[in-house]
Amino acid sequence: MNVLVFGLGALGTVYSCLLKKSGHRVVALARGANTQIIRDKGVRITGIWDEHSARLDNIITGIKQVQEEQFDLILVTVKSYVTVSAARAITGLVSPGTLVVLLQNGYGNYESAAEYIPRENLVLARVIFGAETIAPGESMVTVIADEVVLGSPDNTVSGDVLENLAAVFKQAGIPTRTSSEVMKYVWGKIIYNSALNPLGALLNVEYGRLAEVEHTRELMDGVISEIFALLTAMGQETFWPDADAYRDDFYEKMVPTTASHHSSMLQDIMRGRMTEIDALNGAVVSLGREYGVPTVINEVITRMIKAREQVG
Repeated sequence: MNVLVFGLGALGTVYSCLLKKSGHRVVALARGANTQIIRDKGVRITGIWDEHSARLDNIITGIKQVQEEQFDLILVTVKSYVTVSAARAITGLVSPGTLVVLLQNGYGNYESAAEYIPRENLVLARVIFGAETIAPGESMVTVIADEVVLGSPDNTVSGDVLENLAAVFKQAGIPTRTSSEVMKYVWGKIIYNSALNPLGALLNVEYGRLAEVEHTRELMDGVISEIFALLTAMGQETFWPDADAYRDDFYEKMVPTTASHHSSMLQDIMRGRMTEIDALNGAVVSLGREYGVPTVINEVITRMIKAREQVG
């Protein structure tokens, strides 16, 4: 396959490296002063998936450099707040046979991308393995809670196409499966990230510690309750019948598997970058206003993260 990876952050580095090692042609879009370093050194991953390195076929800094190419697969691995500009940039590269996979956090990425890219070309992914940037073009895979799940929220991409794509990723060493209920998985991750990520960033502690402290546990309970009230109003089903059932799994199964993990939102703040709060708790607040559901705790947490972004 001819693959374009739009964004060589932690996740993009993992996918580009493993897909190249699996025999695919891989072009990646990188930004800033690190571009030449990656061209010179290639990409590398370490961590729980062992060590791998590869030289990509091309490192570009703008879409105009590949506007004549035909891509079979485009992976969008940028932050959620860049989704609109990314979709706008790649729309000219999307032919009828091109699949565009959104490998991002939070709510709204699919809806934003669909403004520019036909839904029959769009695949939504729930990614729940963790990767951290160690150096330009180098990522460390730190944890995996489940396989990547691929799906088509509108059922506009056939099951066979999705299964073939999952097989490509699995062959590259990325555990992946498909589901006709991908939004259930996406919302499961949104709830998880909304409860843990911002509080971990604000308090600079690992996830396991948040579950041990009474006050942070109460805040997380409140985040979860508000989101389930919202989902009920939206008519969006999850794999849990109610907030209590989710909390049972959250504290007994989810948090223990990532207890030593630090918030990616904290990493963004420490590097002076925007966070994805608007696609997590911020999206809950916006949807709450739309559906008439109070989201007081989520709103306070959103405002605190935005303040932390400004003060550093």
